[in-house]
Amino acid sequence: MTEALFRTDAYLKSATAEIVARTAEGGVVVDRSIFYPQGGGQPGDSGRLVWDGGSCEIASTVKAADGIGIVLVPAEPGPLPREGTKVEMRLDWERRHRFMRMHSALHLLSVVVPLPVTGGQIGFDKSRLDFLMPEVTHEREVIQARLGTLIAEDHPVSERWVSEEALDANPDLVKTMSVQPPRGAGRIRLVRIGSGKTIDLQPCGGTHVRSTAEIGQVRVGKLENKGKQNRRISITLDG
Repeated sequence: MTEALFRTDAYLKSATAEIVARTAEGGVVVDRSIFYPQGGGQPGDSGRLVWDGGSCEIASTVKAADGIGIVLVPAEPGPLPREGTKVEMRLDWERRHRFMRMHSALHLLSVVVPLPVTGGQIGFDKSRLDFLMPEVTHEREVIQARLGTLIAEDHPVSERWVSEEALDANPDLVKTMSVQPPRGAGRIRLVRIGSGKTIDLQPCGGTHVRSTAEIGQVRVGKLENKGKQNRRISITLDG
């Protein structure tokens, strides 16, 4: 199993690891990772891998077929370190931090628009959530204003773990209709926004900023019709 260093410290920009396997597709599995693997609408991290006598650019990160390992995918074919090799992981921090800001902003968007989420995607330039909204019940200008207020209020972002049974007893915590929290480990990670008063609380495996003010200014796009009952709301980051 790969130790998820990004889970305990999403701000870790570099760390050492050991290669534990190489995949038939040309990736390497590490024993510990600062790189987040693609999942939950958040892209896999990129960066650089350095070892004694070599280095390579990492284009993306994915989960191994067994579900418990993390695979670093090189940008180009080339010599890779063998099993047992010690390597240094260097994260593309600008890209990751932008995803963290986007991800936390989308959680706030789900607060401003308290409707079931039918889909979502985090991107570098634009991110979006799709809502079960048969009729337009939220105006873009109102969403923009409320989202900006929540960001400016500088609410802390934290996490805690609960049992799968505890989540089953509180099904309303799951906002996404198309994606359910991963099960089998016996516990579920909850991401909370707010201290004292809870602004948002929902299952999430992704990386987030420490406080909402770190998100910065967000611009809300127009509401797009994506079918009979779906409306898409996109956001971009200013600066």
